[in-house]
Amino acid sequence: MSDKNRVYIFDTTLRDGEQSPGATMSHSEKLEIASMLDEMKVDIIEAGFPIASEGDFKAVSEIARQSQNSVICGLARAQIPDIDRCWEAIRHAKRPRIHTFIGTSPLHRAIPNLDMDQMAERIEQTVTHARNLCDNVQWSPMDATRTEHDYLCRVVEIAIKCGATTINIPDTVGYTAPLESAALIRMLLERVPGADEVIFSTHCHNDLGMATANSLAAVEAGARQIECTINGLGERAGNTALEEVVMALRVRHDIMPFTTGIDTTKIMGISRRVSQVSGFPVQFNKAIVGKNAFLHESGIHQDGVLKNVETFEIMKPADIGLNEANIVMGKHSGRAALRAKLKDLGYEVGDNQLKDVFVRFKGLADRKKEVYDEDLIALMQDSAANTGDDYMQVKHLRVVCGSDGQSADLTLIVDGAEKTASTSGDGPVDAVFNAVKEIYPHHARLQLYQVHAVTEGTDAQATVSVRMEEEGRIATGQAADTDTILASVKAYVGALNRLKVRRDQVGEGSDAKQVTMYSH
Repeated sequence: MSDKNRVYIFDTTLRDGEQSPGATMSHSEKLEIASMLDEMKVDIIEAGFPIASEGDFKAVSEIARQSQNSVICGLARAQIPDIDRCWEAIRHAKRPRIHTFIGTSPLHRAIPNLDMDQMAERIEQTVTHARNLCDNVQWSPMDATRTEHDYLCRVVEIAIKCGATTINIPDTVGYTAPLESAALIRMLLERVPGADEVIFSTHCHNDLGMATANSLAAVEAGARQIECTINGLGERAGNTALEEVVMALRVRHDIMPFTTGIDTTKIMGISRRVSQVSGFPVQFNKAIVGKNAFLHESGIHQDGVLKNVETFEIMKPADIGLNEANIVMGKHSGRAALRAKLKDLGYEVGDNQLKDVFVRFKGLADRKKEVYDEDLIALMQDSAANTGDDYMQVKHLRVVCGSDGQSADLTLIVDGAEKTASTSGDGPVDAVFNAVKEIYPHHARLQLYQVHAVTEGTDAQATVSVRMEEEGRIATGQAADTDTILASVKAYVGALNRLKVRRDQVGEGSDAKQVTMYSH
């Protein structure tokens, strides 16, 4: 396979993905996801937006130092302080990249109140400055798909002349369609001097559900880098999903003869981990990584799969890291079996983590006849979402409910100290949440409360997801338990812990995402 057929995967889960309202990740979670991406052989990791907050700067800096394989990229607006801060964060990476951008469409030119010539001067100045610091510079004209073609060609030519080595063409609002996406790349390759000497990239949002199709169309037209996120995480409707483009290129190699360096067997493991740390569950019918992606209920489909699995499946579960072998788990299962099963499900656990998870597993197995894969996934999500390092932890809960009223007795560990409250409410969940508010007064508003059963049966675990908002900050919490009310309070407390982390990172009354409001 010649170099011209190589497609580079640029993952922006830690930058654009984390901009999803409520998807804030802790410092340790960012480092863990970056390590998994590095191991997965992602070509470029956009680790964050260093000037956005001190927390973002520290995370990008540490990711730059720890990465072994991937290019580590930081984002910067077309401003000298942004670019300097970005370089300071990534300079210790084995292969650093500065990614700078500015909005070039009429709507976005109006934001900084720059005319075409003024913006062209800003691009020349900032790209030149970035290239003087780093020999690997990416430049993006934000909202490129709604920028006048003549002006887009003009500013792309300026960026190339000033030293940009990658030109990214963002569909910032998910506005374009596949034919337009391809035509835009072809037009730039044909019209812009020096276009054949740089790599063109595509960054597509999914507002109309066409992000993956638009990205693949751009590749067919000559783009050689795809910007994407795990699970399609991102602002609004999200981005091109890494798992979708990688598997599409693999499965349809007959009509798209391109290759990537991605280790696809890592896909399911990192998909589940990103879901855990972001608090965004993967919908059941999600392509590639959804729970239903390899399930068949129709009798015709079941019969066909039993005779020949390829009848209704275009890829193998093992291709994305799902092991088809089935180890039945129950109360007699030991640590070795649990570790093996978790590995099959995409979780690599150390001895200390295994010890903690094993205790939780045994407790669950005592309450259920059989522990299914979905139970173990929920158990791992709950373990990740509720750790002993959290500011608040649930210690004890007792709920009384019925026709005579509902009340809750709750004990929380708050910053190392036990605090107890007894409250009532309009239902058991309301009573428990009132108890949390009495122990830990706050002004956060509950935006979403969602419950679903992990498996069938009256002994099924319930996974509860909550989303909370406080002064423009949004955080999610998720927990699982066979006791729905206990799972509810754990999820609620988990979201409050995340909100506190964000306040601590950026300070009261400010928001780390304010600086990213115009990022592509």
